[in-house]
Amino acid sequence: MKFLHLVSFIISSIFLLNPAFGQTDQWPKRTIKFVVGFGPGGANDIVARIVAEGVSKQLGQPVIVENKPGAGSVLGADFVAKSPSDGYTFFVSAGGIITNPMIKKSMPYKEGDLVPVALLAVSPSIIVVPPDSTIKNLRDLIARAKDAKGIQFSTAGTGSTPHFVAEMLKVNAGGKYDIIPYKSGSEAKVAVLSNQVDATSESSAVTIPQIQGGKLRAIASTWNKRIEALPNVPTTKEEGYPQILIGHWAGLFAPKGTSNEILDKMNKAVEAALKSSEVQKRLVPQGIEPIPGSRASFVSFLNDERNRLAPIVQRANMRDD
Repeated sequence: MKFLHLVSFIISSIFLLNPAFGQTDQWPKRTIKFVVGFGPGGANDIVARIVAEGVSKQLGQPVIVENKPGAGSVLGADFVAKSPSDGYTFFVSAGGIITNPMIKKSMPYKEGDLVPVALLAVSPSIIVVPPDSTIKNLRDLIARAKDAKGIQFSTAGTGSTPHFVAEMLKVNAGGKYDIIPYKSGSEAKVAVLSNQVDATSESSAVTIPQIQGGKLRAIASTWNKRIEALPNVPTTKEEGYPQILIGHWAGLFAPKGTSNEILDKMNKAVEAALKSSEVQKRLVPQGIEPIPGSRASFVSFLNDERNRLAPIVQRANMRDD
């Protein structure tokens, strides 16, 4: 009898000293939070909300989205990096999780403080111009860039995906690009809609409505295949510039220290959600490509993106501070 009491005492002590002990098998027991580092309505927010609903069905618990915009998504990333590693707070990243450390002088968290869980989706960037522009295709835009005045190209800020598109055009096609940073992709798009600038490049998720409504003209997408919702818009690769390749991707990260069991369970839940017809029917018409895969394949994707984009940052001398 004394032995049983001793065993009970030891087990109770373990749980008191380490409340997380034994919780992995029971995870999740309550609401999970997906933190987005941008405001509502952007590509990452759209992906996060659709995937969150799919993951909720897989795990049997609510998954809510919380927007924490600021500093090119750094504020949201920092919040999650400093959150408990108990499997209830995740970060839905964009490419800035790779490029922010390259262009910012200081960061409030270390890169290793966030652990890759799953690649969610890619929303190709679409190069757009005003509908009444004389620029009809990518060749016209490059030719205009080589004129004396060059091209005024709006972006969502230093280090944003549109900024990378402009730098890729400059390096691989030549010409003069007056790169004008705005506070958001929405503002950069409005600058084109109002004829304040010649062109921009923005996510398919936020430009398709204006393109289909005749308010913007799409001249090329910057991903490796045509967008299903815009079958007549060629890729930059088809136009002869395969090096101009970038997308507005979204990935899921967890705070360092989250158990591998929880990370694996979340990865499997994301994968199942992305493969479901419900999620695909909501993402694909917006030009968003679901990309289910393993944790290892996401790490490989991040390494490839980091190695590909770092030389562009250095060549363009991108600095945000």
